[in-house]
Amino acid sequence: MRCLLFVSLWLLGSCAPAVYKKLQRAEGTSACIAAFKPHIQRALYQASVDVAGNHLSGLLLIKEMPDSSTRIVFTNEAGFSFFDFEFSHNNGFIVHSIIPKMDKEAVRKTLRKDFELLLMDMVDTTTVSSVFQKGAERYHAFYVGADVYYYITDDRCGQLIRMERGSRKRKVLEATRGILKDGIPESLNIRHTNFNFTIDLKRIYDHAEE
Repeated sequence: MRCLLFVSLWLLGSCAPAVYKKLQRAEGTSACIAAFKPHIQRALYQASVDVAGNHLSGLLLIKEMPDSSTRIVFTNEAGFSFFDFEFSHNNGFIVHSIIPKMDKEAVRKTLRKDFELLLMDMVDTTTVSSVFQKGAERYHAFYVGADVYYYITDDRCGQLIRMERGSRKRKVLEATRGILKDGIPESLNIRHTNFNFTIDLKRIYDHAEE
């Protein structure tokens, strides 16, 4: 199973459909995307993760630390940790812990990029960006090495419709989120293309958030 997971993730980019070839250059900048960036000091989510036929469920905590870094900790209901990640400025990333089943470079990289997309980290740290049009949708593209983080809005940049990550030609994943309440998404959902890897988060409220 571990070999299948690694190979499937490695092949994901080459097998993904080419969906960005018909994008047309559009006027404007990506500055409007900053208005959609979440501002999370502390948020707790009911989490469900499915990867390569394995299902994990529990609680996922996103918390801003005193040094302005962000910790993301995923545990089961009994408190057993599946992973504990730290995101800091300038694209810093530390794996504090991760279970052996997920402790593969391809999995760690994929999870890192997934959460970077959701937290919109690239909007602040990436200087290269472009705007494209397809029908009534605008694709705001942020380039990070070979990866492109796409934030799709309506043509007036009044609504964030969805988020995608891929290359300049191919889509790797699609993500959506619920409404922002006090700057915190009520839900977050990721679907990888051509591979069984999904993340579903639904916000829950505990005493610490009151």
